[in-house]
Formats: sequence, structure tokens, C-alpha cells
Amino acid sequence: MKKYVVFILSFSLLYIVFQILSGMLLTALYTPDFSSINNNVGQEVVVFGQTSIIPFLRTLLVATLAYFLSQKIFIASNK
Repeated sequence: MKKYVVFILSFSLLYIVFQILSGMLLTALYTPDFSSINNNVGQEVVVFGQTSIIPFLRTLLVATLAYFLSQKIFIASNK
């Protein structure tokens, strides 16, 4: 069980770091569309995306299945 906890914690950490780095890269490479500025002179519209924990939980579930399947295959190959 200790191996599983270490695996899930390290996987979660790598997942979060990857999400942050990819967000930074996408933000740095984003090119805004200035053609629509003329229509909205004097208006400031800010739209934020919605966040959800469901993709992270789904990824943890897949990682858990991968861990236990790899353990089962590793035990079967050692017999």
C-alpha cells in the first residue's frame, strides 16, 4: 500500500506541474485578436473559464487502474 501512496502522490505532483507549465506556455504563446477591439470601444469584458476537479479525479482513477494492473502483470510474470 505504501508503494501505491508514493505512486499516486508523485503522479499527482507531476500532473499539477504539467498543468501549470502548459498553462504558462499557452499564455506566453497566445496572440490576441485585435480586430474586434473597434466594436467594443469603452467596454471591458473579462471572461474566465470554469474549473472542475472531475478531469483530475478521472486521471487519478486511470492511474490507479494502471498501477494495479501493472502490479498484477508483474506478479504474474514472476511466477
